[in-house]
Amino acid sequence: MEPLKKTLRNRILPPKEITLPNGKQVYKQRSITPFIILLVLIAVYYSVELTGFKFSTLAKRGHEFFTILIAMIPPRWTFFDSVIGPLMDTIKMSILGTVIGALLAIPTAMLASINLTRNKVLSGVVKLLLSVIRTLPTLVSALILTYIFGLGTFAGTLAIALFTFSFIGKQLYEQIETVDMSPYEAMESMGANRLYSFMGAIQPQVLPSFLSVTLYTFEGNVRHASILGYVGAGGLGIILNENIAWRQYDRVGMILLTLFVAVAVIETISRYLRKKLT
Repeated sequence: MEPLKKTLRNRILPPKEITLPNGKQVYKQRSITPFIILLVLIAVYYSVELTGFKFSTLAKRGHEFFTILIAMIPPRWTFFDSVIGPLMDTIKMSILGTVIGALLAIPTAMLASINLTRNKVLSGVVKLLLSVIRTLPTLVSALILTYIFGLGTFAGTLAIALFTFSFIGKQLYEQIETVDMSPYEAMESMGANRLYSFMGAIQPQVLPSFLSVTLYTFEGNVRHASILGYVGAGGLGIILNENIAWRQYDRVGMILLTLFVAVAVIETISRYLRKKLT
């Protein structure tokens, strides 16, 4: 296969002949960088045509963004008490959804790892399942779950758990497939079952990475949970949607400021913990 690829490449881009100072002639493969740049430029051009992007429109209407932003300043401080409850709902949804999704991801990742399952069909099916779930946006899954379980934070928590499950599951099985299997095989040869061998040989190798990815996912889940209220899944999204609809931008400013502070604190703590893990 490789000789065929090399032959096709040489026909499209004939090697460049170079004469060395000693008189010897060598052939240097021509760079494909100009072709890549050309393809990127063509893709950008057709993307602009397809989306109708215009710099003139951006120049004329772009200032409206700052008009709305200025309307949020100063935020309505008296609205803070109304923000605390939905904010706590958002954080609780994120914590519970992250924990549930991370725990479910562990056995799923074990099934998806080809070096543990040793069944390519089962491993492929589980990997496909994780990929399908991961392609579903959290907002869409929350909308579906609100139809099944009704409006409220329960549907939002399940949507976050579903996303966390698919994301951490993929990261974890990729980590498991790259670990040193010698300790695992040694424990199995001594009569230990697969679960005990996993806990003793593989779990110490993947645990720091697993906890780090879980903390990182939790950071993102706080932001995701803040907009799930748009589809009735509870949290900050409900009051955010209401106040944007009524053009109460000073209240929107208070909501965003509170969310920013909460996310900044969570990210600071998470970053500290992830540094300790590494």
